[in-house]
Amino acid sequence: MCQSHLHDFLHGLPKCEHHVHLEGCVSPELVFQLAERNNIQLPDPAIHPAYASVETLRARYGEFTSLNDFLDFYFHGMSVLHHESDFADLAWAYFQKAHADGVHHAEVFFDPQVHQARGIDYETVVSGFTAGCQRAERELGLSTRLILCFVRHLPVDSATKLYELALASNHFESGIVHGLGWSSSEVGPPKDMFREIYASASDMGIRLTAHAGEEGDPTYISTALELGAQRIDHGIRLVEDPELMARVAREGIMLTVCPLSNVRLRCVQSVEQVPIREFLDAGVKFSINSDDPAYFGGYILDNYCAVQEAFQLSIQEWRIIAENSVNESWIDETRKAELLKRIDDHVQKHTVVA
Repeated sequence: MCQSHLHDFLHGLPKCEHHVHLEGCVSPELVFQLAERNNIQLPDPAIHPAYASVETLRARYGEFTSLNDFLDFYFHGMSVLHHESDFADLAWAYFQKAHADGVHHAEVFFDPQVHQARGIDYETVVSGFTAGCQRAERELGLSTRLILCFVRHLPVDSATKLYELALASNHFESGIVHGLGWSSSEVGPPKDMFREIYASASDMGIRLTAHAGEEGDPTYISTALELGAQRIDHGIRLVEDPELMARVAREGIMLTVCPLSNVRLRCVQSVEQVPIREFLDAGVKFSINSDDPAYFGGYILDNYCAVQEAFQLSIQEWRIIAENSVNESWIDETRKAELLKRIDDHVQKHTVVA
């Protein structure tokens, strides 16, 4: 719990999360639990000491040296997911935690290519995660959106085949999958490696987002926008290009910022270096998110609290963040109006108290 006098306000503030990877919610406990349930051999502790116990694995998660160092553990964590029930249980675990943190709407990423590469059928992954989403909507009252994420460390051909499979499954038209994104290694692969897929998806009206400007310079952001991305995941290096930042503000493009993730992956040394104040002053829309919370030591409320401790934002500044989060969500106007009313009621209540 943060020490701010606004903690109760932050906890109750209706939140939208736009940047969380369901595979990034595989906690150390769940890694060992599902490995035993599915008879999966984890890395040998004699060679990889982090896998000696839940405690040593959790401790190692606090020592990532880079994005690629994290990704090695991230993909090992995925290896315990085999059955539809595993994916459903993982999603449900995330949604329960998110709901407790005040999330009312969640747009969640999933990475089918990595599962396909280890022999897991695409339909198994989608069916499991969809079951988790439906349970969250039914039992917790959340609205949810599932975003298929391509990974940049695998060949474009792999992404193309997955895209064609998703189209053939009618997952976009039916509303099972609500958009496309890309993630994984930022620096190294071609910036525009998914150009053809994004052009096709854009022509069909499929919503698009992209991880950019986390480790990569602002040209990664401008390239993603050129390819049709309607929002940018991370985007903290936008501040290095004032002209691009003015464009992003002018066009109302939202960034999905993940402060604790940025610190854990050594993109910044502290939350104070995440450009929250610069974005607010420039009128850049952003939401605050948890990214891979099982690995980065914080779910969404932890990120809200870390930002408050670093920047001492006012209730009205938090209102701007919360309202922008709603307005740039991939939901209909009726749901937006409902969530905006909840934010207004919450702000009014705490403004009167203050």
